[in-house]
Amino acid sequence: MIRLTRRSALLLPAAALPAATPGTAVAQAWPQRTVTLVSPWPPGGSNDTFSRLIAQRLAAAFGQPVIVENRPGATGTIGAAQVARAPADGYTLVMGSSPTHATAAAIIPGLTYDPVRDFAPVTMVATVQNVLVVNPALPVASVQELIALARREPGRLSFASAGNGSSQHLSGEMFKVMTGVDMLHVPYRGAAPAVADIVAGHIQLGFHNMPDVVTLVRSGQLRALAVTGERRAPVLPDVPTVAEAGVPGYAAAVWFGVFAPAGTPRPIIDRLHAEISRALADPEIKGRLDALGNEVSGMGPDAFAAYVRAEVGRWGDIVRRAGVQPG
Repeated sequence: MIRLTRRSALLLPAAALPAATPGTAVAQAWPQRTVTLVSPWPPGGSNDTFSRLIAQRLAAAFGQPVIVENRPGATGTIGAAQVARAPADGYTLVMGSSPTHATAAAIIPGLTYDPVRDFAPVTMVATVQNVLVVNPALPVASVQELIALARREPGRLSFASAGNGSSQHLSGEMFKVMTGVDMLHVPYRGAAPAVADIVAGHIQLGFHNMPDVVTLVRSGQLRALAVTGERRAPVLPDVPTVAEAGVPGYAAAVWFGVFAPAGTPRPIIDRLHAEISRALADPEIKGRLDALGNEVSGMGPDAFAAYVRAEVGRWGDIVRRAGVQPG
């Protein structure tokens, strides 16, 4: 084996020295300034919570500021579109989710980005069940009682969502189709104001992300009738699934994940995935997320890309079968 000292290496021709790949050099040099993580929903909801946890850990790992910029509107697609148009240099990211990257193409007229073509998936952060919650003043204590009330008084009940095409909206539309009930959908600009109006009694019910309502359920400010996933949630073990409660085959959940603009160098994507996965594995972070009913993921870029493609097809089919009108 020939061993090179620093002095002898300097005397060799350049062609004889190991070459650093451009990608490696890019990843080692990045980031050199502030990174922006766009949360395309208002402060206070699950997306914002995930974004701030991730940004804090990335800033500590990179030694550079990582700021969260809330860019709400149009079911998260305004913020997602901003990132789709951003330079592919790793300095602008988005906390995407099912609404922005799985259902938007079927729901939002004239969507200005392609959820698959215009983004480089980094990692799935978590999946979250929704909870069917009602204001305690509503005289129902089960899914079957809710269905019976809705059938007796069609059109009387309203359900609040975080926006047209959101997971809360589509969970409600699926419920309507599978039970044959007539309920009015009331879209809001984010989960926080929608949940607040259910608590206040302005709207009777909603299908909301577990982290947004679990504390309110425990305090008695909301009544949980069912969870929307395929199995019960450990944080609400006594609450049945919608399927268990009498709507066989019902299952809906929402996922969240970090995306960069398409064309972002793969070494940057890999470094982001590694640091986010490390953060999600931290017992403190995982414990906080688990306690709110999140299922932490950390799925890698390639698997996440395949998952997103499948979700676009699956939710597009659900939207068509449910007869949800774009808007």
